[in-house]
Amino acid sequence: MLDIKVETENSETYTRISDRALSDLVHRIGLKGDRFLVVQRVPDIPGTFVQVWFDHGDGYQLEHRSGGAATHFRTMVGAPERVAGLMTRWARQEPEWDAGVEWERADVPEDEPVPELAAEIRETLEERVRVLLRCGYGTVQELSRTAEDYLVKDGVHPVTDAQARQLVERLWLERVEEQRRWPEVTDADRLRQAFSRLDGGGITAREHFTCCRSCGLAEIRDAGRKDARGFVFFHAQGTESAASGHGLTLYYGGFGEAADETAFVGREVVEALGDAGLTAEWNGSPDEAIELPGLDWRNRLVG
Repeated sequence: MLDIKVETENSETYTRISDRALSDLVHRIGLKGDRFLVVQRVPDIPGTFVQVWFDHGDGYQLEHRSGGAATHFRTMVGAPERVAGLMTRWARQEPEWDAGVEWERADVPEDEPVPELAAEIRETLEERVRVLLRCGYGTVQELSRTAEDYLVKDGVHPVTDAQARQLVERLWLERVEEQRRWPEVTDADRLRQAFSRLDGGGITAREHFTCCRSCGLAEIRDAGRKDARGFVFFHAQGTESAASGHGLTLYYGGFGEAADETAFVGREVVEALGDAGLTAEWNGSPDEAIELPGLDWRNRLVG
């Protein structure tokens, strides 16, 4: 699999796909509403991407960027096979991935200078963004919007979009660098493995699902397969608890709502967690949540 995320004009997203799947997407584009692909690395490196635009008859406009506006280049490519090959080599970070291609600088203006934030505002905002980065969900764009709105009061915005984006990108890159020193498999990876197994076995399993327990319980039935037997999830507040070192609470149940059905789902969840290498605490009662108190939360950013 390629460590990339692909976004399409029609708002589809594909993460960690094969070179064949990437090639299929390149060959598909060209119809109205489905004319381009944007490919970023996983984890995302802000300002680093390769993208392609195709409208039938005009050839493929291929662009790449590795930083500021001065690093944004483009070229025209005649065949989708050539485009797919170049994008795959970029994804694999092969040396001289674009050998033999004549590039020209894209007409992209340089960003305007961003005013410094006041120290008190910057420190408060950094604290909040670091918490969200430890959670490990959300993109640079989503976290930037959150940062921009975080200190709004009485309609006053003390942080501009550009200031929020600059701060988030800086802290994001710091977190990406930390990830390079993590073990190959983390507890968050083990939890995702358990959830994947449960989801494939008819238990709707969702991470970082809704804002709270009440909303999660109200929405989980429609979040998975229609024939799902039950569910398990943790919400965004629970993610922040885990990211702060306070463990994680899992909510579960059977869609039939009978106590014995809920308890059966609970046993399935605990078994899957154990098989993935995690230690869960649960007394077997369908009225009690499943706890992961010793979780070492290191959730890898994607973006």
